[in-house]
Formats: sequence, structure tokens, C-alpha cells
Amino acid sequence: MRPIRSLASLSLLLAMAITPAMARADMTLTSPAFTEGATLPDRQVFDGFGCTGGNVSPALSWTGAPEGTKSFALLVHDPDAPTGGAGWWHWTVFDIPADVTGLPEGVGKTGTLPEGAREGRTDFGSTGYGGACPPEGDSPHRYNFTLHALDVTGLPVETDGPAAMVGYMINAHTLDKVTLSATYGR
Repeated sequence: MRPIRSLASLSLLLAMAITPAMARADMTLTSPAFTEGATLPDRQVFDGFGCTGGNVSPALSWTGAPEGTKSFALLVHDPDAPTGGAGWWHWTVFDIPADVTGLPEGVGKTGTLPEGAREGRTDFGSTGYGGACPPEGDSPHRYNFTLHALDVTGLPVETDGPAAMVGYMINAHTLDKVTLSATYGR
């Protein structure tokens, strides 16, 4: 094997090594309610189980979906919930049309999702957004808002399906995903 003799040769080799997936624009997910790693505002905290928040889903917006995206799904999960390892599902929204680039504040409470979008059951036992509410005295929990770009227009799951089934089908059809995380403790 001959050594690489120039910077131009090295640059060409690196450019050839970049896969199409690596070359695409990265998806972004943002919220005016919080930034990455920040504390969730009281508006996004559950109203129950000893918590007294607004239980309002935050506004979210996204860009950079990969080519071939036919729909989006949003999963909100607390991996730190003391459930024996499964965490806690706070919201599952799927079949969000591919031309949608965000969700307004409160959409998870009012049920006014974009046309065609559906919700699965949360670990609170119902559809809709369920805000943060970790046990009192726990270290702050992480709340992961993960947006998935999907290769199908509709998931083969029942409306109000359980979070585990919805998550399974989302992962089977994910082209790309991005996570925005916040914390909350009490």
C-alpha cells in the first residue's frame, strides 16, 4: 500500500468515505419553551400525582427531514422513571403529515392535532400529553422529546394504541430522528 502523498488526495478519500446518510442535512428540533438540557417550565409539568403544573404540551418545530419522509412521529419519554427499566411514556403522536413542520403549544391537551395525526396511549393510561412529574425527592429526571421522520404515511397501529407498540412500529419505519431533552425534579 502506498502512502497518501498530498492533502488533496486525503481530502478526496475522505469525501468518498462520507455516506449519503452522513451527507444529508441533519434534522433539528426546537421549542420556544425550553432549550436542550434546560429545566421544563411549570406549564409543561403534569397536574396530578402531587404535581401542580399546567400539563400543556410545548410548542415544537423542526427542519431538515431527509428525502423520502412520508410522515413524522413524536415520542416523549422519561427514561429515569422508577418503573423497573422501561421508563415512562408521556406522549406518543404519529401519522403527522410530512408537510407539517411543528406543533403549537397545547395541542396535546386540546386534541387539535394536524389533520391525519393520531395519538397513542401514554403511561398515564390515556391519549394526550402528560407532563413531567417525577417522584418527590428523586434527582431531576430527563424528558426526551424525540421526533422521527418515517418512510410511511401511516403506522399500522390502532388509534390510542399502547406506547410500546407505537414505539416499536415507529422504530421499524424511522429514516432519521432527533431528540430535544429537558429535565425536571421536585
